[in-house]
Amino acid sequence: MGVSRKLNFLITGVSSGFGHAFADAALQAGHSVIGTVRSQDAKREFENIAPGGAKAIVLDVTDFSSIDGAIASAVEGVGPIDVLVNNAGYGHEGALEESSLDEMRRQFDVNVFGAVAMIKAVLPSMRARRSGHIINITSMGGFITMPGIAYYCGSKFALEGISETLAKEVADFGIKVTAVAPGSFRTDWAGRSMVRSPRSIPDYDAVIDPIRSARQDKSGRQLGDPAKAAQVLLDIACAPDAPVHLLLGSDAVKLVREKMAKIGADIDAWEKVSVSTDFQ
Repeated sequence: MGVSRKLNFLITGVSSGFGHAFADAALQAGHSVIGTVRSQDAKREFENIAPGGAKAIVLDVTDFSSIDGAIASAVEGVGPIDVLVNNAGYGHEGALEESSLDEMRRQFDVNVFGAVAMIKAVLPSMRARRSGHIINITSMGGFITMPGIAYYCGSKFALEGISETLAKEVADFGIKVTAVAPGSFRTDWAGRSMVRSPRSIPDYDAVIDPIRSARQDKSGRQLGDPAKAAQVLLDIACAPDAPVHLLLGSDAVKLVREKMAKIGADIDAWEKVSVSTDFQ
């Protein structure tokens, strides 16, 4: 079942990429969108897309103490949030040994703590109304891994687990939670939005450099269409049968299936060892 009524969306990071595509699709469908941006110029630009329907708030999702007040102010005259889309995030690339702990903290602050802070800001109202949908944009990197993005994958694995747990906690309140895991889409994720740690240890040249080069070369030519992803998001918003986990993209489906098959094979191969640790 798709959306059949006007909804109030709160979407983080609407200036570009998935966030922009999601907001545009929602506005074109006649919904109201509150979008977070990082500057006054971006605020004006977003609100000019659909005067009266698009409302922007200048907010850094890592400014945790400002989130509650910003959202409370934004919903005045608009009404409560029906759908929260936690889209704001970025990718960090770098071999773990070459990447600082500060870079890891920043990655988790944006991709995990920022998303959770936004959830905590809208959840009381959703719980009181016994309705709402929280959509967390994760990644196929929340299921599979590859060298050079340990911090990013770690953050997305965390958000997948948080989403699944939250879905069980709020199911009785009429609130849906969906973790949407895209594969490779034509956004700025692998381009200007990615933070890359400088290379410093030659031992990692053979494993990191080819992947880094391939990712940069592929940027802008990925298979996934953000506009089609946005339509899927609209279709599942407030749908009673919305899944807790949703992969987007043929590459995500292929790679995650391969990963799950490998995990299943490992469980089977080591089952005797695994169960041997029980009290007899």
